[in-house]
Order: sequence, then C-alpha cells, then structure tokens
Amino acid sequence: MHNGFIRIAAAAPTVKVADVGFNLDGIKSKLMELESSRVELAVFPEMSLTAYTCGDLFHNATLLDAAAKALIDLRDYSKNLNVHFAVGLPVRHAGALYNCAAFIRNGKVDLVSKSYIPNYNEFYERRWWRPLPPGSCETVEICGETFEMSSGRIFRSHGTLVGIEICEDLWVPIPPSCRLAMAGAQIILNLSASDDLIGKYKYLTSLLQQQSARCLCAYAYAGAGWGESSTDLTFDGKAIICENGATLQANRRWDPSDNTSIADVDIQALERDRIHMTTFADCASTECKGITIENSSSDSSICITCQNSGSDTLTQTLLRNIDPHPFVPAGSEAIHERCEEIINIQVAALAKRLDAICCHTLTVGISGGLDSTLALLIAVRTFDRLGLDRKGIIGVTMPGFGTT
Repeated sequence: MHNGFIRIAAAAPTVKVADVGFNLDGIKSKLMELESSRVELAVFPEMSLTAYTCGDLFHNATLLDAAAKALIDLRDYSKNLNVHFAVGLPVRHAGALYNCAAFIRNGKVDLVSKSYIPNYNEFYERRWWRPLPPGSCETVEICGETFEMSSGRIFRSHGTLVGIEICEDLWVPIPPSCRLAMAGAQIILNLSASDDLIGKYKYLTSLLQQQSARCLCAYAYAGAGWGESSTDLTFDGKAIICENGATLQANRRWDPSDNTSIADVDIQALERDRIHMTTFADCASTECKGITIENSSSDSSICITCQNSGSDTLTQTLLRNIDPHPFVPAGSEAIHERCEEIINIQVAALAKRLDAICCHTLTVGISGGLDSTLALLIAVRTFDRLGLDRKGIIGVTMPGFGTT
C-alpha cells in the first residue's frame, strides 16, 4: 500500500478445459504482467487452474492430481513475487470435493472454500462440490503437505485486510462478504464463473456496485472467459473492480485480448467512511461472529520492485479516474434528471414552510446573478405547486458592480 492506495487487479486469461499445464502457464504469464504494473493484489476466476466447465472430469484423479501439483508450483513461484493473488481449483478432502480459492502470498497458501453451491437453472454444482459451512475450518493434505481450508477468514496483504468469496456466494441474500467486511475486510475478491445471459451483465454490475457500497469496501471480480466449454453455458470473461458503489475499472467483454482490469483503491477513504457511518460498527458488533483475522505477522509482504528502484512510480501515476467535476453528471439526460431532483427538493421544502405559516407572498432580491435567479425559479415553481398566484412573488432589483 502506498499513501493509502493499493493497486489491485482482476484477470480472466484464456484457459483450456482440463489442461492444467496450459492454464498454469497462463496464470504465471499474467502474474509477470501484473508484477511489472506494480499490482499488489490480484484475483483470477473460479476453477482457473482447471477451467470451470470440466463437468464429471472433476471426478478424475488425473485432473485433481494435476491441479494439486500446480498449486504447489504456484506456491513456490510466488516466493519472489510482490503481488499476492487468488486462483481457483478443486480440493479433495475427507472423501468429498470442495470448490476452493487458493490465496497465495510469498510462498504461503491459504484455502477458502465456496460456501453456497448452486443447483438450480443452468447450474448443477452439487454434482461435484460439497459446501463448507460459513465459519468452518479444516486441515487438508495436498501433495503430502497440510493446508488450512476455511470459510469466513480474513487475510492480511500489503497492509490491508482481504476477504474472499466465490461466485454464488455473492448472489445469496446475505453474502459472506457482508460479514467479512463488518469484521474488517477492506477488499473482497470474488473468483467467479457466472455465465452470460441476456440482461445479466447489467444486473451483475449493479449487484457489484451495491455490494461494495453496502460493505464500504473495494470489490474485485474475475469471471471465467475465453476457452471455457460452450456445451451448456457461454462465458464473456468479466474483470470488474468496484469501490464503495462506483465501478473503477471494467474490461471489454467477449474480447480475449482485454482480459484484465487494474485500479488503485483508496483504503484510507474507505476507512474514513466506515468511521463516519456509525451504524456500520453497530451492525458489525452483532453480525460478524465467527470471522477470524490472521495475526499481523502473517503479512509477509515484500516489495522487490521498490527495493531495486530509487523511485516509486505508483505515487506518480495513479490508476483511477479522478472526476474533475464530481457534482456535475456526464450527459444531458443525467444533468436534466439531477437538476429536476435539486429543484423538487427545494420546492418541497419552501412549499412546506409557506403552507405552515399560511404565507401567500414572497420577496426576492434579484441581483442578476445565478443564485438569485435560481431563488426566483424555485419561488415560481413553489407557487405553481401550491396553486398560488405568481403575482404574490415580489422581485426587487439589486443593481451593483458586476450585476448582469
């Protein structure tokens, strides 16, 4: 994190179904791109090591073994990387399969299991996956090594707190990210494989914006894309980053060459907003039980690029749009809608005051400037709404230096 900002990415590289070697190489190549862009935190799609559309091949030991070996490979590969990242893979444990995200940082791996497994409409994931109830933690063995698999845990990364959920977790009435955010997570990563349907993208972007606003957090979403099987579903490769109700960055859908979104997230602003909204902490005191935060020594962040460079380019080039006119919406239709809302708010307030004191006349000083012109317009609109004669508005000219 630099000056309160952390650079995050959502990436959906091309995959080949059940070709773990190809997918592993794609992830490594993308990580090198992100490293050169000074990304500190990244998320890849659901089942990004195997591809999502493997179907009953998820019951095949060859595929599962390849995914396990790829995880160890990525773990070792990450030891010299500054970027922390989450990838998706199937995990065997106690005679069942779990749909997991592996959060990998500088040679360390933590597993997060999907909490809610869809089995409706075009999804029938219960055929392969078992859910891990929220707040659970299991010790799993992969390639002779033990790892923790949990749901409802917050991780430390580059001075920030990170929560993870997987696809369907976002769509349930109370997403895990709600409690993760209330327990302290400032960034939520979502590994997804949500297919594309007519009108679904607009609904999804609205859902992401609303969730980031409700949780006062940053939300990075990576969805499966080019290379997935189209037998039953079609995927457009979404990479979206939202922050507190606004979309910071989104890629072009259906374009395999535009598969990554990168943005700088303002962590200090998010923390300020959480303090300002006093009910956030009130809700957290009753709703985030069972969420654990790893100890501070677990954030083994390194910064290779900073160590090898005398300057920090992140502070020189900020990857986020700063609107020079934050109170004026873009587009004539949006401006008209905003102005109508402003006028109606003022008219409603003035009408109530006039009605309360049974007043039928107003005196308005007219300088010829913008403020007095707006006051006169509001007075006229108010009289019309109350059914009063406009002759009751008395305009007094106020000539002076600069009067138009």
